[in-house]
Amino acid sequence: MANRLADSTSPYLLQHRDNPVDWQEWGPAAFEEARERDVPVLLSVGYAACHWCHVMAHESFEDEEVARAVNADFVAVKVDREERPDIDAVYMAATTALTGHGGWPMTCLLTPDGDPFFAGTYFPRPQFLQLLAGAKDAWTTQRDRVLDSGAHIASRLREISAPTTGRRLDEGALDTAVSQLRGQFDHAAAGFGGAPKFPPSMVLEFLLRHHGRTGSPDALAMAASTCEAMARGGIYDQLGGGFARYSVDAHWVVPHFEKMLYDNAQLLRVHTHLHRATGDPLARRVALETADFLLRDLRTPEGGFASALDADTDGVEGLTYAWTPAQLVEVLGEEDGARAAALLSVTDQGTFEHGSSTLQLLTDPDDAAWWAATRTRLFEARRQRPQPGCDDKVVTSWNGLAIAALADTGALLDRADLVDAAVRCAEFVVTTHLVDGRLRRTSRHGSVGTAAGVADDYGNLAEGLLALHQTTGDPRWLATARELLGTAVARFAADDGGFHDTGDDAEALFTRPRSAADNAEPSGQSSLAGALLTCSALTGDSGLRERAEAALDASGQLASRDPRFGGWALAVAEAALAGPLQVAVVGADADAEALLATARAATSPGLVLVQGEPDAAGIPLLADRPLVDGHAAAYVCRGFVCDAPVTDVAGLTTALSR
Repeated sequence: MANRLADSTSPYLLQHRDNPVDWQEWGPAAFEEARERDVPVLLSVGYAACHWCHVMAHESFEDEEVARAVNADFVAVKVDREERPDIDAVYMAATTALTGHGGWPMTCLLTPDGDPFFAGTYFPRPQFLQLLAGAKDAWTTQRDRVLDSGAHIASRLREISAPTTGRRLDEGALDTAVSQLRGQFDHAAAGFGGAPKFPPSMVLEFLLRHHGRTGSPDALAMAASTCEAMARGGIYDQLGGGFARYSVDAHWVVPHFEKMLYDNAQLLRVHTHLHRATGDPLARRVALETADFLLRDLRTPEGGFASALDADTDGVEGLTYAWTPAQLVEVLGEEDGARAAALLSVTDQGTFEHGSSTLQLLTDPDDAAWWAATRTRLFEARRQRPQPGCDDKVVTSWNGLAIAALADTGALLDRADLVDAAVRCAEFVVTTHLVDGRLRRTSRHGSVGTAAGVADDYGNLAEGLLALHQTTGDPRWLATARELLGTAVARFAADDGGFHDTGDDAEALFTRPRSAADNAEPSGQSSLAGALLTCSALTGDSGLRERAEAALDASGQLASRDPRFGGWALAVAEAALAGPLQVAVVGADADAEALLATARAATSPGLVLVQGEPDAAGIPLLADRPLVDGHAAAYVCRGFVCDAPVTDVAGLTTALSR
């Protein structure tokens, strides 16, 4: 049969619609065909911005000899990992178990029942042809052995994914996590571990919250130095704003150039929160530039945010972003070109490939006006170059992260346009992705896909809506978040108090995916824990807090063992220990705005904030909260026990500092 990807809504799958390989999407029809033809399934998983996915496509999937071998002896199935994270999760577990590492593209061979009997990642064309020939021979001559192997692997993975004993993330556990992170901290280059080095977004948020709760200078120093090292390095786009996926070296110099929505949303929020804690002007600048990048380069016509910009431009990594000294001179002239090269660490030898360099800003320029003009000239010149492709599908979960970040940044840094963008995004996602009370994972060009939302879609979108509610005072976002969390509890809950990644009515895979690890984004379990905790504080619903604490306990063992992979769970645990600290501001005049600004500047991780007129409908914390002698007032409550209302900034500052 011919390639059947032309009608897909996934940009990644559409990249493969003209391959001579007879690809089809994941679904019952593929496995039924495998049974009828009595052949294995070749499963290839990747995503649109993935460099090595493109390489394997060009080397193998566009090759006629490879296509003949695949089409003759396999049913070929292509999966976008971002559209179907459930499929990616279970087969990545198999890949990691069998090979000791994972990554994309992921290449698996499955029985017609979906059991994996071989798994790997990228294969050059000669090795891939050998794999296909060997698999064909094994399927033909050693069928029983292959089937037994697949069944054994599936059985073992089901055992591994069984619930583990919970652990409470108490004060001692959080102190220990900070100590463990200090032991893994790179004192020379900041960040954690060696190359490749990833932005530790959720760990940074944990460290900032730990500092907010305890005053720990150690936690703040690790967070601040890592943010500065990233912001000054090549991993940060010094001309256009925004962060690349990771640095291939330990010093943040050379990035893997793909720019992901989930990274930039989380790092935007972290830099905003760092500025709140320290007043650091670099953190403010990076936050605003990253927000501008999101609005300029990733916002879709419908108001959502696209998933990513590709790592490659015309098949070449860094083509859009890297510079030589001569190219700087061509744009700026001899004097300014040489000055810019010195400032941006662009050398004759190059820091990247073929004598080109990534741009770093290791020190602030001595002439801010000159640099602003120079940056604009270079950015406009760069826009004339070929540009990376955009994966323009809108992912529910990642848009939730963007809503939260834009709402926080707009409120804290006085950018009303960012709050407006968050509102528009929330309106689009809720209207388009929420279908008959259930979330869908993705949309493209305003048309929603068929893939069901997973746990992190519910958790991260609820988190974003709750942040937006606190920024705007609009009760509809609180109501929608509460409905989403009710659905998540009903459909995703596990017996141990945590959460599965897929709903109880989702498509059955060989094991039901579940992860407590916070990797590139919060896990479904920790994202739901955080949203449940915030919603409890905003509504006074103690049952939601109990659910949140149970989910934290379910994440506690992994987060305690390796805090680098439990960053969001640890951040939520900080909020649980510090809160609830509820602040309700009533009134709508300049005094109310001053009280709001004071409350927003507080760094307690347990803080929730609401605003509006007394007894405003749909906002529980405003009930029975009148003006004081006709004046705006702030009501401060800790653990549901309230202080007397205050009407001035000094009084609120004192109340918040207790």
